[in-house]
Amino acid sequence: MVSLGGIARKLFGSSNDRRVKGYSSRVNAINALEADMQALSDAQLAAKTVEFRQQLADGKTLDDLLVPAFAVVREASRRVLGLRPFDVQLIGGIILHERSIAEMKTGEGKTLVATLPVYLNALASKGVHVVTVNDYLASRDSATMNRIYSFLGMTTGVIVHGLSDEERRAAYACDITYATNNELGFDYLRDNMKYDRGQMVQRGHFFAIVDEVDSILVDEARTPLIISGPLDDRSELYNTIDAFIPMLSEEDYEIDEKQRSANFSEVGTEKLENLLRDANLLRGETLYDVENVAIVHHINNALKAHKLFQRDKDYIVRDDEIVIIDEFTGRMMPGRRYSEGQHQALEAKEKVTIQPENQTLASVTFQNYFRMYDKLGGMTGTASTEAEEFGNIYGLEVVEVPTNLPIKRIDESDEVYRTGEEKYKAIVVEIREAQSRKQPVLVGTTSIEKSELLATLLAKEGFKDFQVLNARYHEQEAYIVSQAGVPGAVTIATNMAGRGTDIQLGGNLEMRLERELEGVEPGPERDARHDAIVADVKRLKEEALAAGGLYVLATERHESRRIDNQLRGRSGRQGDPGRSKFFLSLQDDLMRIFGSDRMDSMLQKLGLKEGEAIVHPWINKALERAQKKVEARNFDTRKNLLKYDDVLNDQRKVIFEQRIELMDSPDISETTTDMRHEVIDDLVNKHIPERAYAEQWDAVGLQAEVATQLNLDLPIVEWAAEEGIAEDDIRERIRTAADAAAKDRAERFGPDMMLYVERSVVLQTLDHLWREHIVNLDHLRSVIGFRGYAQRDPLQEYKSEAFELFHALLANLRQAVTAQLMRVELVREAEPQPLPEMEGHHIDALTGEDDFGDNDGSGPQFVVAPHNRDPEDPATWGKVSRNEPCPCGSGKKYKHCHGSFESV
Repeated sequence: MVSLGGIARKLFGSSNDRRVKGYSSRVNAINALEADMQALSDAQLAAKTVEFRQQLADGKTLDDLLVPAFAVVREASRRVLGLRPFDVQLIGGIILHERSIAEMKTGEGKTLVATLPVYLNALASKGVHVVTVNDYLASRDSATMNRIYSFLGMTTGVIVHGLSDEERRAAYACDITYATNNELGFDYLRDNMKYDRGQMVQRGHFFAIVDEVDSILVDEARTPLIISGPLDDRSELYNTIDAFIPMLSEEDYEIDEKQRSANFSEVGTEKLENLLRDANLLRGETLYDVENVAIVHHINNALKAHKLFQRDKDYIVRDDEIVIIDEFTGRMMPGRRYSEGQHQALEAKEKVTIQPENQTLASVTFQNYFRMYDKLGGMTGTASTEAEEFGNIYGLEVVEVPTNLPIKRIDESDEVYRTGEEKYKAIVVEIREAQSRKQPVLVGTTSIEKSELLATLLAKEGFKDFQVLNARYHEQEAYIVSQAGVPGAVTIATNMAGRGTDIQLGGNLEMRLERELEGVEPGPERDARHDAIVADVKRLKEEALAAGGLYVLATERHESRRIDNQLRGRSGRQGDPGRSKFFLSLQDDLMRIFGSDRMDSMLQKLGLKEGEAIVHPWINKALERAQKKVEARNFDTRKNLLKYDDVLNDQRKVIFEQRIELMDSPDISETTTDMRHEVIDDLVNKHIPERAYAEQWDAVGLQAEVATQLNLDLPIVEWAAEEGIAEDDIRERIRTAADAAAKDRAERFGPDMMLYVERSVVLQTLDHLWREHIVNLDHLRSVIGFRGYAQRDPLQEYKSEAFELFHALLANLRQAVTAQLMRVELVREAEPQPLPEMEGHHIDALTGEDDFGDNDGSGPQFVVAPHNRDPEDPATWGKVSRNEPCPCGSGKKYKHCHGSFESV
């Protein structure tokens, strides 16, 4: 039975069809200019850039220039690259310009599509960012597409790992900058840790086009980018808290081994409060006051260390270290450490040396980073399944762009086997049959382990010529992918998203030419080899076409339909024939979610024999429903995480904006004066309550705190004894004395030095307190979920307490800055303080591993360079990271320059 919606779509087309059709007028207008553009000389075509920029200055908008600008880029591409963008590519470019996501199938030329809106928006001279998933693609795409941009008089930069700040600043200053999402995020965080506006490398967030937008804005958005550094030694705190746990009895806590959770009972909480009070560690009245968030976190870790973690089962003690044991393999994992202070709690329990934990110095999620851009667009082969998430979180609409040629790929129904063993036997047979007819096969798996398992099976069965994709080396990987369309080729891969290379039937001609002609001098021999390669690729393509095109054979359904579609979409590019089929078993992860027990018994009753498969469209429909449920659950999780992160993000924006204002301001004395006056108000209000009698005043306490916080020895006790004196009189006398002391110090230092001192003190204090604040919010977030048991909304509780913590941060900032500025003195030739090395981290949401290694130094390491380094004087350099550019200005890394001369 056909639904009313289905009838309407047949009559009027879907909303997507109508939107795509709406672009036809502009596409026709661009096509109408083609002859005019072809008639221009190279110089006249390049001069269009200057002409467009003048039109913008005269009041035209980017939308007004879209048609002529796209026509210019199309002609430039034809002349420079020999590629003329198709009409559907023009549509993709318009969609990107309109702050939407262009869903374009594999092989439709997304990299070229991006040049159209990139050029148009770069005319505004505010910087356009093109975001890729790895350094290789950023370098490759920028090098290729720069030929178009430079032809049209625009500059292109590329940001990859290992560049100096100067190189980064120059790349961001270009009209167009290619970069990875990680590098952009880290540069943003590092910029907001600088102490001089001139040291910042980014110049704003105007327009970004995100390639593989689903991978970056959905998959990688689950975990934040983090810059961390070593924390002060807290061994004494861990040992003190650890000593409390053996004093507790079984009635003091509740253990849930299944959930791996441990909580204190009311009796236990009361007992702990007394112990903490005696140890002078409790602030406020109760353990769960907001000021005690960090202490609660530590005692929870100590309880888990004693009651949930078992020695020689969860970990072993070896060479004065706690070594984790993998619960699945039983193997030791040296170098891995539990996070959030749990490892330190175990070290305290086992009385081994407590290693310092790393502190988060700055963090941001990709969700919040990319929402900073004024304009955002994205492109991918698979986005429609996540359309709701893109719309809700980023305000991006997904538009499906039709293919240039009709898709001829045949998508067969899934084959379902009872056991994994039967499934793999069938897969081996299928691969052998495909290879016998010289059909190229791409085998998709869901994990590296499954890839290795299948590779081992194929080797046992006598297969010799097959490739297993390894995601470690993107350059080699690109070549393997490019040749996966050769007749009879068998390629096993885990994830086909973001490979950046098409699988062309017969093999990729450009890559073969590049590899096989490398080092061959121009001449008759090179020409002959070139012609032979071209002829060979043509012959191989005809063979592959005759065999039915690329056969995508998937060994399992992923929990996300999007990943399955990415794999399937590798076949049937640009109108080629192709075929795809999924082989499943009831032991697969998704089938277990679907409920394979009932299906197994049903199949046995139906008499399904070993080695036989069930094939039916209903199975496909049922699996799709299961995938939708999992996708919905994952979306809810990410949406919930974002709600919590938005709280931190709002505070982060306030702090970062305040830092920039402080760096830009020519005079911040008014700010520090306001801080000083507010501190004085707080002190007076604390010791002289409103409407209190003079005999109730705590003049002694006020005098002591004024001496401590303001470095002033004032006779406040004598003032308070004067007849008829009011609290406002005392407040004004303290203000007058403090202002006089500050004025005297400013006159001694001079205006320039005083500005430098004030700015340095405020920024450094702000950074220190912000880092502590991030840790407190992390700890608060880890325990706030328990409020749900009291029928209170954890998110609202988190917002409320985070707001209180932020107000406490501002109060502490006023107090700390005032205390320092009232004591600061100039010391000649002071030794610069060594700055801590910092590391970058991003946990892969799919594998759970750190993209940048296990903190072994292989990940990105940063040092915030002191702004007073003298290239001629190594004594002013402070601590220099081994991988940092040498401060002498040679352009080499420190370890290859001055660092190589240090004694070992």
